[in-house]
Amino acid sequence: MKKEPRQRIEELRKQISEHDYRYYILAQPSISDYEYDQLFNELERLEKESPQLITNDSPTQRTGSDLANEFNTIVHKIPMLSLSNTYSEEELFDFDRRVREMLPNTEKVDYVCELKIDGVSVSLNYSNGILNYAATRGDGTTGEEVTNNVKTIKSVPLKVRANSSKKNSILNLEVRGEIYMETEAFNKMNAERELEGEKTFANPRNSTAGTIKLLDSKIVAKRPLQIFTYYLFSETKELSLHIENLKLLSELGFRVNPNYKLCHNIEEVLDFCNYWEEKRDTLPYEIDGVVIKVNSLKQQKILGNIAKSPRWAVAFKFKAKQAVTKLNKITWQVGRTGALTPVAELESVFLAGSTISRATLHNIDEIKRKDIREGDTVIIEKGGDVIPKVVSVDINKRDRKSEPTGIPQKCPVCGSKLFQPEEEVAIYCENNFCPAQVKGRISHFASRGAMDIEGLGDALINLFVEMKLIKDYSDIYTLKNKRDELINIERLGEKSVDNLLNSIERSKARPFDRVLFALGIRFVGAGAAKKIADHFLSIDSLVNASQQGIEEIHEIGPSISQSIKRFFAEDNNRRLLDRLKRAGLQFQFERKQKDSNKLEGLSFVLTGTLSTMSREEAKEKIIANGGTVVSSVSKNTNFILAGESAGSKLDKAVKLGIKIITEDQFYKMI
Repeated sequence: MKKEPRQRIEELRKQISEHDYRYYILAQPSISDYEYDQLFNELERLEKESPQLITNDSPTQRTGSDLANEFNTIVHKIPMLSLSNTYSEEELFDFDRRVREMLPNTEKVDYVCELKIDGVSVSLNYSNGILNYAATRGDGTTGEEVTNNVKTIKSVPLKVRANSSKKNSILNLEVRGEIYMETEAFNKMNAERELEGEKTFANPRNSTAGTIKLLDSKIVAKRPLQIFTYYLFSETKELSLHIENLKLLSELGFRVNPNYKLCHNIEEVLDFCNYWEEKRDTLPYEIDGVVIKVNSLKQQKILGNIAKSPRWAVAFKFKAKQAVTKLNKITWQVGRTGALTPVAELESVFLAGSTISRATLHNIDEIKRKDIREGDTVIIEKGGDVIPKVVSVDINKRDRKSEPTGIPQKCPVCGSKLFQPEEEVAIYCENNFCPAQVKGRISHFASRGAMDIEGLGDALINLFVEMKLIKDYSDIYTLKNKRDELINIERLGEKSVDNLLNSIERSKARPFDRVLFALGIRFVGAGAAKKIADHFLSIDSLVNASQQGIEEIHEIGPSISQSIKRFFAEDNNRRLLDRLKRAGLQFQFERKQKDSNKLEGLSFVLTGTLSTMSREEAKEKIIANGGTVVSSVSKNTNFILAGESAGSKLDKAVKLGIKIITEDQFYKMI
């Protein structure tokens, strides 16, 4: 007899969830991929026929959508603290001593050691057993909601598993874990991207961090993300030991790294750390240390936290991996600002999970300090296990005829003159139209933090510049007029071109601060661009501002203000600006409606740490009520809003006789 759709849908969901658990958590699949696909396809068909029966915890809701929305902000109920690091046996013993000194003499201390996965931290919130939301760590207090992306990870349960023991039944909980990519899956993904002409990722952690923040969860679903969970909190159930929580997480259907150990003293902890430092390369994923936690939750509470780190936990960081190889040649790369960066071209060597053939040499001073020469035998390591660098030279193996490395006489790309500003280490190419600079500026302009033009990677930029389709970043917005020519380029095709052109069109909606950052003005990073855009509200106001006017912005100093004035003084940059305006980019913020005019005509300087609001919040309140905020104290300043640990600005205000107000007095003014 045929079952009702609701009944069959429930049955299929239970079966699929059970098979997901067996495959992704236990690594013990009980059916073939084909059989699994048949069940999944049947569920998809039934839900399509009866869409009113679709629920958030259905396995079909993992696949992601193509809705691109900015991430919402999530305030963590319990801060996601960062760990203090230790690097030696002595520092581990110091940690143990501090823990025992802060606890009663009668207390015995046990530790739980866990592998420190090199990934991205995430918080999972469950309500009535269903995944409610997922959030990134952010600044520890506030993160970004990434629920749709996290739901695509098959090892994240959408629904907590029913526990056979009623004693351990728990439905409202917060779970924290580390999202990562296994090394083999990462390498396979990179190989596929290289074949398709796309930019490859530097390492699994960077790839994971970028993936989890993508706006399109359909793309996320195609990436090989995994998770290990390590933390459990519930307001409805009393928990006592961390090691029991790890076991409970497994019972509830969460993936827990099996390589943890209960240690009864710090000597056992050290043995565990030393063992895994030697065995780290045997794991299918990257680790950069061991996390040590006090096992008793009661003791954790007594120990508490300092600043942004807990007193009851610490990370033991492994030494950076090193390798010996030969430096064949020193080449010089030219960046978007014209700065030359020396690069060591090496004989290929395997190090920390990847083959290394190039390493950074930073600058000419670093080369001279370490006396690095072509032909040297060098020791390289991955700084933080990420960026390869040359640590030292084996002088005993040096060729007697080798000569010290000198500064290049001309640009290695365009052959133009080079110059080195006073008090700077960097050497620059003088030619603004140097192809390397042009490509670098366009790449920066199109990057995610700037105009976020998806699909316009370095490979396409290089191709477009070489084909003379674009000569600067304003030409990006003329590519729509060359659609037919683009379609005929090998590897592109109609669909790829249309996706690119649509992404270019969408970029016109990027806010003013992102556009300002995208211009690539030296020293103007994303944070500075936001402050400047918020202050001036339009590009025209910024262009016409004096250097002193720019420096009135909090934390904007002479190097930034001079760079901005130089940038807009150049005719070529003014022409670029005009072309971008005509293309329809956002070059102004809409001025917010004022709350009042109570502070009209009054200027404020903020100094010290405010207790009831941040300085940024205080600035917003001042502007919302008609006032202005300046960064430096002068005789024209009306008020100093002073918090704790106010410094030289307060002293200067006292000398000038400027009125100093407290937060309470400020609130009365508005």
